[in-house]
Amino acid sequence: MSRILATVARLRPDNFTLSLVGTVLIASLLPCRGEAAKVFGAVTDFAIALLFFMHGAKLSREAILAGAGHWRLHLAVLASTFVLFPAIGLLLRLAAPALISPAIATGILYLCILPSTVQSSIAFTSVARGNVAAAVCSASASNLIGIFLTPVLAAVLLGVHGQSGDMGEAIGAIMLQLLVPFIGGHLLRPWIGRFIDKHKKALTLVDRGSILLVVYTAFSAAVIEGLWGKMGWTDLLVIIVLDIVVLAVALMATTVFARRVGFSKPDEITLVFCGSKKSLASGVPMASVLFPAAVVGPIIVPLMLFHQIQLMVCAVLARRYGARIGD
Repeated sequence: MSRILATVARLRPDNFTLSLVGTVLIASLLPCRGEAAKVFGAVTDFAIALLFFMHGAKLSREAILAGAGHWRLHLAVLASTFVLFPAIGLLLRLAAPALISPAIATGILYLCILPSTVQSSIAFTSVARGNVAAAVCSASASNLIGIFLTPVLAAVLLGVHGQSGDMGEAIGAIMLQLLVPFIGGHLLRPWIGRFIDKHKKALTLVDRGSILLVVYTAFSAAVIEGLWGKMGWTDLLVIIVLDIVVLAVALMATTVFARRVGFSKPDEITLVFCGSKKSLASGVPMASVLFPAAVVGPIIVPLMLFHQIQLMVCAVLARRYGARIGD
């Protein structure tokens, strides 16, 4: 009985996921309009810039240098993130066009071209007793490369060229909003790093708060455009099934590949957890730059659901890896 209760507890949605659901409900009932939408948009842009500034300040140069030598592992993580995942998304889009609406297909493919997470990849690698230094390097590299590569993949695979219609402007906007604050924070780490390390809760609040702001503004615009008249419960179930398929294929492929090429168990763990994640923190802000405001809401639904699914599945996997290595 205790095992059953423990399993249920692990599969229970985390507080942040519940906050996302609550934000969507608020946006559905009380969407921001007019001047309020402009104010929320400006506050959201500032919060996102602050988020990436703090992430840059938090990133340890020593940890990056310690893990930088595992180039084969890093290439494998990047290949999983930016080659395997897009291939899965394209196959799903081509395999069942009659079952998947264009909006859902776009959301799934957008999910597949995003970079890996940083915090959860490192956390799960640590719990599973993997190569944490390499995880820091791989996850950070994935996020930085994704700032450039995700918009390019969006243009090639989705035909998206940013809200202005110019992909160069879209990449420039993403760099200005995400990369410049990140680099600025990292350059200032020698002076503010200790303060950031001592106030990790503040980083978590900014992290989650900025995402909730983007979700609220995105869903407000989508609700005003009639989102819930276009997307029903059946669509949500289809998205959940597709998200599970995408994650399962990625987990199996990274595990098989790691064992075939002879990676050590710690490196296998790093590839599995860094190569199977998708970043909500990067994906939501990028979507707000790449897509028109009215379609951002439905585009990020697959990503929001994938976020919770990957947390639940990887929590179980990390504990199993850790228990095996500990034996």
